[in-house]
Amino acid sequence: MKDEFETLKLTREGDHILVVTLNRPEASNAMNTQMGLDLMHCLERLQIEQDGLRVVLVTGAGDKAFCAGGDLKQRRGMTDEQWMSQHAIFERMLRALMSCPLPVMVAVNGAAYGGGCEFVAACDFVYASSNARFALTEVTLGIMPGAGGTQNLPRAMGTRRAMEVILTGAPFTAEQGEAWGLINKVTAPDKLMDEALATARRIAANAPISVRQAKQSVLRGSQMSIWDGLAFEIEAYNRMVPTEDRREGVLAYNEKRKPNFRGR
Repeated sequence: MKDEFETLKLTREGDHILVVTLNRPEASNAMNTQMGLDLMHCLERLQIEQDGLRVVLVTGAGDKAFCAGGDLKQRRGMTDEQWMSQHAIFERMLRALMSCPLPVMVAVNGAAYGGGCEFVAACDFVYASSNARFALTEVTLGIMPGAGGTQNLPRAMGTRRAMEVILTGAPFTAEQGEAWGLINKVTAPDKLMDEALATARRIAANAPISVRQAKQSVLRGSQMSIWDGLAFEIEAYNRMVPTEDRREGVLAYNEKRKPNFRGR
């Protein structure tokens, strides 16, 4: 995978964890056109080639902001056509994020406003620093959430709470986000990456085909009836039966040792 992007910093933790850092700290990691393109290409590549990766962890550079949303300085003076062209990039990036075959965690290290909050809501699960703040501010700017916010936020925190957040544009804390179901865990600022990486390592130690199939079963099954979801689950489950990893897992259990999963 290409590991150099203008607005992203990519590092590997061990063999199986990719850390993606939004890297525009001078602009509070606001998402300009280039960041949208960089994220789109990075995430779409993961659909084609994982290169041994098993987990993606996204965070922001610096300690003040995860992502301040769309870069309004760049958007100033844009024509309607230029605005919509840029937004089409953001839409494609969102689809790549939500369809990534690998689990995508996010470690929110500061403000996540507008599109930054929508990005958070689109990830599989979320750890946040206690000083993180969230908001969907679009209605205060004459627009509305357009990167999944009206869809992913209600699914995470319920329709009534999401309606209040979206229609007021008011910020909320990490602790509130945890209580409402958006945030999985709130940590001290200096412990955020340690806690997130510990969970990423635990996931990466599991059978990678199993993890990917379980992720798809949860996400797709949640959009189906319970009976269709059960049928989808069994189809996903049956992919595991002929794998080397399934045999290795059972053998390791019986031999009382740690399994060596190879993703085959």
